[in-house]
Amino acid sequence: MAVNSAAEEITAPSGAELFAALGRSASAWPGIISGLEERFSPLELEWRASSLAFGRMCVVRFRGRVLVYLTPMAGQLLVGIVLDEQASAVAQSSALREAIKKMLTDTPPAAGEGRGIRFVVKTTADVSQVLLLAECIMAQGESRYG
Repeated sequence: MAVNSAAEEITAPSGAELFAALGRSASAWPGIISGLEERFSPLELEWRASSLAFGRMCVVRFRGRVLVYLTPMAGQLLVGIVLDEQASAVAQSSALREAIKKMLTDTPPAAGEGRGIRFVVKTTADVSQVLLLAECIMAQGESRYG
């Protein structure tokens, strides 16, 4: 699929397109979406252009706040998450895998945006890490968002 230009309207892929792009990671997508919906509802899903081969990525928000970026690619699901300093501190004291905590520690914060990390989701255990990171993002803002 060609990469979309900024002028084109980005549409959600069909279920078949998404399933084909995700390959062996196809079960991760509904696990993440349903897990996020159980915790934060209603979700807003916005498809945007991506420079990766699939040409699209999905931004998942709750009440205007970005929880996760989901990018289907080459039979995998790439997840991107940005945590501000408060959410990063919550994440460091959470049950996240040490490898993810290290990614957060090793990633310098971008001015005004926080610490952005990406990783490939392959298993149910990976899905649980995405959900835990989303909880960390929302933890400090529960009084504003809950």
